[in-house]
Amino acid sequence: MTIISEDISKAVKLLNNEDVVAIPTETVYGLAGNIYSEKAIHKIFEVKQRPLFNPLIAHVSSIEKAKAITRDFPVKAEMLAEAFWPGSLTILLNKNNAVPDLITAGKNTVAVRIPNHPVTLDLLEQLSFPLAAPSANPFGSISPTKARHVESYFGNVIPMILEGGDCKNGIESTIIGFEQNEAVLYRLGSISLEEISDVIGEVKIKNKQEIAPDAPGMLSRHYSPKTKMFLVDDVEKFVKQHANKKIAVIRFCRDKHIPGIEHIEILSEKEDLKEAASKLYAVLHKLDGLNLDMILAEVFPDVGLGKTINDRLERATKNK
Repeated sequence: MTIISEDISKAVKLLNNEDVVAIPTETVYGLAGNIYSEKAIHKIFEVKQRPLFNPLIAHVSSIEKAKAITRDFPVKAEMLAEAFWPGSLTILLNKNNAVPDLITAGKNTVAVRIPNHPVTLDLLEQLSFPLAAPSANPFGSISPTKARHVESYFGNVIPMILEGGDCKNGIESTIIGFEQNEAVLYRLGSISLEEISDVIGEVKIKNKQEIAPDAPGMLSRHYSPKTKMFLVDDVEKFVKQHANKKIAVIRFCRDKHIPGIEHIEILSEKEDLKEAASKLYAVLHKLDGLNLDMILAEVFPDVGLGKTINDRLERATKNK
C-alpha cells in the first residue's frame, strides 16, 4: 500500500533509488521520478498509462538548474522566469544532450519549471537531479489536487505520496515556448494569457495537437471524469431536454435557481476566476463519485483564467 507522509527524507531515498513518488505542487500533484533514470521514467509512463509520444516536464529548484539542462535561454524566457518563477509557468526550451529523449518524446526541446510549493522546493534542493513530474493520475482522467485523489488512483502501485496539503492553484501550469523567436502558448494554465502578454507582448496560441504534441496537455480529450459531461451555454434548456436524469451542474457564480437538478456546485460566490480555477478539479472528483447520469458545466467568462477553465471543460467533455 502507498504511504502518505510528510517525510521528505523518505521521498529523497525513494527517488535516489530510481523509484517514483507523488509530490505536491501549487498546481496539481505530480508523479515524480529522476529525469536521468530510465527505470523511473518508464515507471511513470506505465503507472499513468501515458503514451510515450507525450513529453514530460522537468522540475528544478532554480533558474541556474534550468539553464543547466538547456542549450539557450532567450531574453523573453529570462523575462518570464523573472516574473513567474517559482510558479505555475512551464517554459519550453532547447535541451542539452544530457537530457534523455525519453522525457522529451524525442524532441529537441525540454519543458522546465520551478514549482512554487515549499515542500517540493525543499525536496528538489536535496536531490542532485531534476524531477519529471506529470500529473499523478491515469492518462486522460481528472488531475489530483489532494493527496487522497492520488491515493484513490494509485494506492496500490506507488510507494509514497508526499503530503503537501491541497494544491493552491488547482490547475496545471501554463506552457510557453518559442518558434522563430515568437512566443507560443502550448497550454493554457494557472497563469493567464493576459498576464503573459503583459510581460513579453504578443503570444501566438497553438494549444491543440493530436500527433506528436510539442508539450503536455495538447490532446483534445483530457482531464476527464468517468461520468458523462457536457459544456453548455444554457443549463436550463439542457436540463429540460433531459428530464428524469440525475444531473449535477457546475457554475461560476450563483444566479437564479435551476429546477430539476440533483446537485449544484458554485465555484466562486464572489465571481473570482482564480478561486474558481483552484476548485475545479476537486469539484469534478466530488461529482464523479455521486453516481450521476451526467455533469453539466456552464461556459465561463472567456477572459483571464476563464479561458483556462473553459479549455479544461472542453477537453473533459470530448468524445463523451
